[in-house]
Amino acid sequence: MPQIVQSLAEISADYDTLLCDLWGCLHNGKTPFPDAVAALQGFRAKGGTVALLTNAPRPNRFVIEQLDRLGVPRDAWDLVVSSGDAAQIAMLEGAVGRRVHHIGPEKDDGFFTALPTDLPGALTITRVPLDEAEGIVCTGPFDELNEVPEDYRARFLYAKTKGLKLLCANPDIVVDMGETRIYCAGALAKLYDEMGGTSLYYGKPYAPIYELTRARLAASGRDSDPAGMLAVGDGFFTDVQGGTGEGIDTLFVTGGLEAARFGADVENPDPAKLEDWLASQPFSPTYSIGRLR
Repeated sequence: MPQIVQSLAEISADYDTLLCDLWGCLHNGKTPFPDAVAALQGFRAKGGTVALLTNAPRPNRFVIEQLDRLGVPRDAWDLVVSSGDAAQIAMLEGAVGRRVHHIGPEKDDGFFTALPTDLPGALTITRVPLDEAEGIVCTGPFDELNEVPEDYRARFLYAKTKGLKLLCANPDIVVDMGETRIYCAGALAKLYDEMGGTSLYYGKPYAPIYELTRARLAASGRDSDPAGMLAVGDGFFTDVQGGTGEGIDTLFVTGGLEAARFGADVENPDPAKLEDWLASQPFSPTYSIGRLR
């Protein structure tokens, strides 16, 4: 049973760097959570580094623009690393070929247009119809508010028959946008795998996003030792699993995606319900908290 804490400040002295999730932890896609913002500001004020680690399928510049629009102050974080960053690098290195079919909304077009300029040997990528593609890049459903993974079964059957690999730019299955739960690219990639296709993943909980984060921390002169890191997030099978797999302590925010499991008070998870649920899981967080504060 992980220790349930009431605030980040209770444990923050033991860590130099936070790897903090965004959706469900720092904001809900529409508004920031003031207590979470204050917790990150407090951690930085004591000399800590905050790396915002997100499975957003867009390059980090677009994530930063969204944070600015939402009103998340810049003094709450030091750097942003996205699943889109790690997936972009893989695409430009040829993970799914040069001619790719994009599955995703228009808002993700920056994945193909805002490309890194410091990647030696980067390929030229062309977006094409599915019947001309060497591979697929999936950043989410075309219509995330209305579509479900099953809407893609026929498309995926054709892609599997052609032997196309699918690069998943966001391993999340679902995310809460305000009060609405929507499917992400990870849900589509999961269906493709279940149908016998091959999906490639680059965000949490997979290693590439952590490797990229450590490299960017080191390049900016900040501590990149996993022993001094704490991974924070509400995604049990992304944030907690990913941190655990990298040898990083974890703080599970129970009041996010899994809130309904742990009692009516999302600020204070029921210890018995939390213990029972964690007993059925293959790993456990170091700490738990209702909401980041």
